[in-house]
Amino acid sequence: MRKKMAEVTTDYKILIVDDEEGIINSMKVMLTRSGYYCVGISNPVEAIQRLETESFDMLILDYIMTPIHGDEVVAKIREFNKDIYILLLTGHKDLAPPLETIKALDIQGYCEKGDRFDQLLLLIESGIKSISQMRTIKQFKDGLNKILYAVPKIYQLQPIDTILEEILEGLMPLVNSKDAFILVDDCISSHGEIIYKGVGEYKIPVESLVMMLSPDLMERIGFSRENKVTVYLDHGIILPLISENSTSIGVIYIESNNFDEGLKLLEIYSTQASSSINNAFLHSLINMKKEELDRTYQELRNRYIDTIEALRLTVDAKDIYTRGHSDRVSYYAAKLGEQFDLSHEEIELLKVGGIFHDIGKIGTADDILFKTDKLNFSEYEEIKKHPLKGAYILSAISMFKDVVPLVKYHHERIDGKGYPEGLKGDKIPFLARILTVADAFDAMTSDRKYRSKLNLDETINQFKMNSGTQFDPVVVDKLLELLVNFELMQKDIAATFLE
Repeated sequence: MRKKMAEVTTDYKILIVDDEEGIINSMKVMLTRSGYYCVGISNPVEAIQRLETESFDMLILDYIMTPIHGDEVVAKIREFNKDIYILLLTGHKDLAPPLETIKALDIQGYCEKGDRFDQLLLLIESGIKSISQMRTIKQFKDGLNKILYAVPKIYQLQPIDTILEEILEGLMPLVNSKDAFILVDDCISSHGEIIYKGVGEYKIPVESLVMMLSPDLMERIGFSRENKVTVYLDHGIILPLISENSTSIGVIYIESNNFDEGLKLLEIYSTQASSSINNAFLHSLINMKKEELDRTYQELRNRYIDTIEALRLTVDAKDIYTRGHSDRVSYYAAKLGEQFDLSHEEIELLKVGGIFHDIGKIGTADDILFKTDKLNFSEYEEIKKHPLKGAYILSAISMFKDVVPLVKYHHERIDGKGYPEGLKGDKIPFLARILTVADAFDAMTSDRKYRSKLNLDETINQFKMNSGTQFDPVVVDKLLELLVNFELMQKDIAATFLE
């Protein structure tokens, strides 16, 4: 049975030089069957001329040839090409050039001719591996040189907008990318503002950015920022920007299908990028007009909120039994906050936390969300992911950083049996404990597919029974005080949300 021919690739080009056409033809058959692209030339002088105008990775040549021998061919080639990998062949070991000549001409391999090409093929495969490794080293070296060229530019004291553009321009060649963007916190502003810069398909007005981001990408960006880790995607990568005091200040998103060794270069470069951004902020050399920065931030903020609000409404609208749930949780949470005489800012956090507490369910399959009977183990485990997913979606942009703990921990329990982290007692943020009670109260007093709503007395009994285990007893006490005016609250909710 004939050996199946491998697919020929042009990743590596081999030139065969021998003054015997039969040897050339036999070697070409062997190499082609092994998947290598090769060219054969019988005239050594012509081979030298060919190498002067065309790039090859490996040269296989005979030693005894006319009009010039192989060592003379190599000597002439080494005058203009120091990199090509050379294998020298000879018909008999007694006719081989001296070892000193082989070393001086940087000939990487030597092999005697024979009827079988097994030894030669092994030498060729070994040579190809060496060529591949040298390519990697060269790529890394070239990448480092590009970084060394780019770093001084990004450290120049210039407007932050220009610095971000320089950073992106420095990144693109490292991974052969054309499309990328940076989201960076304004480290000077006290309002949680953010600065955006994009290139390629992301060179768009900031108000268009959020419309391009899928919920999954928002979640991945938030995950990268929150955990300060690089996130690898099918066709891209998210790099967190970490300040010198280990604070996450933003992310870089790059699209590419060919990262390879460029990943290490990206991580090196992103570290320098973080330092240069910090440097710019520390020197207060942000020359963007304040009005333009405010407008940019406001547009991004509004678009992001609009997008998440649309996602949140999508979650609510999936099921008539949960419609309006987030709005009511927001209302109850704020009322509970007022019972504790919390500040205006804290009550606002409770309102926003209530609105977005279930945003992570956008990624949960409908057959699990709408299931009327008891969830199995795997389905329940999937449902339990929604607080963490919601936290990552909100973490993608820094202005929601204070809301993230409320969303992340609204299913934790005082006794430590909640999720996602099993926090216990005071380890659960206080505002999250309030949100937990507000969420449970609305769930108990609303009709669901799998059960009818509880009346007020039944609901109160449930909270009393689970006070100190599932719920913070202090928050439960405030809820019971609040429920004295339950009918009035119901009217207020109806008027507020037009239910």
